[in-house]
Amino acid sequence: MLVQKRENDAASNPTIIIKVSYASQEFDLPVPPEFTFGEVKSILSSIIGLEPKVQKLLFRGREKEDHEYLHLVGVKDNSKVLVMEEETVEEKIPEEVRVTTEISRGAEAVAEVRTEVDKLSEQVSAVQAVVFGGTNVEDKDIIHLTEMLMRQLLKLDGIEAAGEGRVQRKSEVRRVQNLVEAMDAVRARNSNPFINNSNAMSVTTQWETFESGVGSLNAPLPPRPVLEVGSMNAPSPPRPVLGVEA
Repeated sequence: MLVQKRENDAASNPTIIIKVSYASQEFDLPVPPEFTFGEVKSILSSIIGLEPKVQKLLFRGREKEDHEYLHLVGVKDNSKVLVMEEETVEEKIPEEVRVTTEISRGAEAVAEVRTEVDKLSEQVSAVQAVVFGGTNVEDKDIIHLTEMLMRQLLKLDGIEAAGEGRVQRKSEVRRVQNLVEAMDAVRARNSNPFINNSNAMSVTTQWETFESGVGSLNAPLPPRPVLEVGSMNAPSPPRPVLGVEA
């Protein structure tokens, strides 16, 4: 009965026109009504450049199997068929596997940057030893080394990492920032050898009097008064008051 129906349909209507929509394309496709959807995919592959195995054909909102016949599911002249691309292998990867892969890729990218930063860190230490040892270096060399560090920051900023990879990236960013600050100090010292880049507090040698009037135990003695000539009762100099440190 099925074979007879297909033969009768083929004799009465040798081809039908189906309206195909794929992405932004829309076109008419003449096919025999007794074709299967699998056969339609084979024809479409040469038109849209999509392999049959990754095509999804939808008719009336439902995906059709390759073995289904057009005329048996109701496809007629001017019927609309939607073509969609099947999910790629990467898209079918389970979410947990995908996340693990992203973490691994992020950690590997950070590790590559860390290797470069290790080399630059050695150069920073060498320049610090030379400059703070009293020898000047070319300013362009300091600028070049600083620029190399900034490039590593840009690389780190472009890395998409999750989980442990994100923690490693954040740690490496802080490390590079510290090296850049160290190079700023080196450049300042190189341009002015007498600059003091230490954090030591400056100590004044002048006597300071606090608002309370209390000074140091070693406060200087007040000046002695000048005696007038002929005076027998010269006043005695006032006794210094020993203060207590606050």
